[in-house]
Amino acid sequence: MAQQQSSSRLILVITIVVALLLIVVIWPLSLMGKGGAAAPRAADDADARIQPVAKVELAKAAAAKSDGKPRDGAAVYQSVCMACHASGAAGAPKAGDKAAWAPRIATGTAALVKSVTNGKGAMPPKGGGADLSDAEIKAAVEHLVGLAK
Repeated sequence: MAQQQSSSRLILVITIVVALLLIVVIWPLSLMGKGGAAAPRAADDADARIQPVAKVELAKAAAAKSDGKPRDGAAVYQSVCMACHASGAAGAPKAGDKAAWAPRIATGTAALVKSVTNGKGAMPPKGGGADLSDAEIKAAVEHLVGLAK
């Protein structure tokens, strides 16, 4: 009987210890949602913490038409075409490279303008300058052809 009594006490003590531990752990968690001491941060704080390190934003070119007139070929080349045609990036023929431009020039200005307008190879439509007019594209093509002659 003494052994049964000591095992009953042990079970009682373990039950009380477990109950106290649960109260100590669960009580603070229940206060978090009710404005207790451990209230969560505002939603905008969480949004700020999970933002990516960098963002890529596409913006219009800084060289906007100020007087409403189309830009000349040199201006379009400087603002749009030069990014690839100055270095030969993605297989673009370098400006002034007569050997690379000769077969392209042989197709004619109209074919070159069509290639620029629709895009060709790695070059996106309008050379990536979505705001370019047909006259500006033609002027840029004539400028690049002039550099290669």
